[in-house]
Amino acid sequence: MFDMFYPDRYIASTYVIDFEKLYEEGYRGLIFDIDNTLVPHGAPADNRAITLFDRLRKIGFRSCLISNNQEPRVKMFNQDIQTDYVYNAHKPSTKNYIKAMEKMGTDRSNTLFIGDQLFTDVWGAKRAGIHNILVKPIHPKEEFQIVLKRYLEKIVLFFYRRSLMR
Repeated sequence: MFDMFYPDRYIASTYVIDFEKLYEEGYRGLIFDIDNTLVPHGAPADNRAITLFDRLRKIGFRSCLISNNQEPRVKMFNQDIQTDYVYNAHKPSTKNYIKAMEKMGTDRSNTLFIGDQLFTDVWGAKRAGIHNILVKPIHPKEEFQIVLKRYLEKIVLFFYRRSLMR
């Protein structure tokens, strides 16, 4: 019933993902949401995020940020990251997931999306045919419309966890 929203993987944090293993599995492009996936909502890139993107480059990954935010927010975050980005993405629309892959020179088979929301991030990635990882939000402070979606996400995640036990 809800399986169109189920993530391929559900992990506690972006920062505990085994990116070396993902590279060994054949992934070459990583698309990231920003707010509550890499940093708290509205925050600039911190040392942890900067270090992560340096590590990803050393492993051999191409990366791209994709955000529903406007360009000033994304540009500010990317200042110290220095990767490709797409702003005003209208997730879950698939158009800008495809644009991100074009920027990285990757395709659906070797690209992975990482984000914190089911109904924008994961659903958009699934609709675009991209493997995905859902991470828990970094910080509980969120905009009102996201808070409302989180209640619905709890219902979907309940059924997702139940499906894993079958």
